[in-house]
Amino acid sequence: MIEVTLMDSAWADVEEGTEALVDEWMVAEGDRVEAGQTLGVVELVKTSHEIAAPSAGIVKTIKVGKQETFGRGQALILLEA
Repeated sequence: MIEVTLMDSAWADVEEGTEALVDEWMVAEGDRVEAGQTLGVVELVKTSHEIAAPSAGIVKTIKVGKQETFGRGQALILLEA
């Protein structure tokens, strides 16, 4: 399983303990995705960030739902390669 997270670079200038919010998922569990495909959009400190698939695979689990918050390093989606 591949854990998909928000890139570390997005968190570079963010205070410890700050959370991001899932704005939208563009995939559902069971969908096949390609490497680089946009999976969803999140907001962190009033900035939108796209979440891209790191590799091709199948979306097994969406771990953080739409309009839910998450912290640095937290897995958002599990992909089966």
